Amino acid sequence: MIHPSVDAGLHASTLKRLNLKLIPFLMLLYMVAYIDKSNISVAALQMNAELGLTARMYGIGVGLFFLTYILLEVPSSLVLTRVGARRWIARIMITWGLVAAGMSLVQSANQLYGMRLLLGAAEAGFTPGIIYYLSQWFPRSDRAKAMSFFYIGAALASVIGLPLSGAFLHLDGHWGVSGWRWLFLLEGIPAVVLGIVVLRYLPETPDRTHWLQDDQKQWLSRTLAAEQASSPISRHAGWQSAFRSRQVWLLALFWLLQAFGTIGITLFLPLIVKSVSGQASFTVSVLSALPFLFACVFMFFNGRHSDHKRERGRHMGVPLMLAGVLLALAVASSNSWLAYGLLVVAVGLNWAATPVFWATTTEYLSGAAAAASIALINSIANIAGLGLPPVMGWIKDATQSYDYALLLVAGALLAGGVLGVYLGHAPRQVPVQSPPPGSATATARSQ
Repeated sequence: MIHPSVDAGLHASTLKRLNLKLIPFLMLLYMVAYIDKSNISVAALQMNAELGLTARMYGIGVGLFFLTYILLEVPSSLVLTRVGARRWIARIMITWGLVAAGMSLVQSANQLYGMRLLLGAAEAGFTPGIIYYLSQWFPRSDRAKAMSFFYIGAALASVIGLPLSGAFLHLDGHWGVSGWRWLFLLEGIPAVVLGIVVLRYLPETPDRTHWLQDDQKQWLSRTLAAEQASSPISRHAGWQSAFRSRQVWLLALFWLLQAFGTIGITLFLPLIVKSVSGQASFTVSVLSALPFLFACVFMFFNGRHSDHKRERGRHMGVPLMLAGVLLALAVASSNSWLAYGLLVVAVGLNWAATPVFWATTTEYLSGAAAAASIALINSIANIAGLGLPPVMGWIKDATQSYDYALLLVAGALLAGGVLGVYLGHAPRQVPVQSPPPGSATATARSQ
């Protein structure tokens, strides 16, 4: 049996190496993915007029991405568990980068619809694949914090990507090419390059790394194996068990309601800010980036505090409820800048629940069931992406305002917050880090 002080030292040194070697690279990958998925919101400032798109047509174009994404999410994730994360994530990135760059060639609404369908098919499995990958490296006691760093990559994608996309719009007319076409082309290429880098850089498992010492590899493998063995749905369960679990479906419902905010607001944020502020395109892109700075801060502190307190439910539910209330107040406000400020904080709080949610989910499952469940949950959430943008576009066309659409989002966030608090108490609280197998504590627990 390893002495506790030695075990604690290995814990700290191993996590330091994981945070240094894995997290920055995974954040970069997700930043690029998120930019390519959401940069259409900035392109719309020029693209809609050039292609003659109404708000409803734009909403259809946005939503079609999620149709193929949903259909292929689970199959793609199951392939990942068979061929390995390194090869499959590289394949995903290279194909989506090519399609994202190809968005620069569309000439009509129908071509836009087709390319968005292809982009969804190419990217399917990426997010659940990375979440599953993280769960194979980080112990439960550190997982929410790790997830917060990963999703900070998505928020930073908006902080960096929105102004960058706005700057690319200023290339309008260079070599006779529209600014929004430059945007798609220049932001699609990095995914292809990084996909090639993944093949050389990303390790499959801890025991295949050269930057972990032998005792660190042994500690990490031992800890993760003990935790996976104690999961309610173990690594030996078939992937079909994900579809039979009530808890998985409740988690999926929570993530669907949360997605009303992350998808519904994010993909329309520049257009919403434009309607509120009346500013020029670049200023709108900068103002649209600010909420995601708050998201970075809220995710980091909420994830770390959840790990420290070993509590998940309130850390999932309360931020979502507050986000719903602030969003409703933003709609009710007659002061445009106050409404913008409330919207900024609401977006940040909406994202704050994200790392805690995925930490909760990956504590409940392991093995192929975990991969299938993560993909299933993510697929169901993306129904919001399929249905909500066309509805929001239709509401805008019918009322000349996004107010009713945002109230719909606020209601979903409030309901999601209540469910999040409930999920924190069913079936259990965050477990204390599992002891190494073979120790007296582990033996006692198994009896």
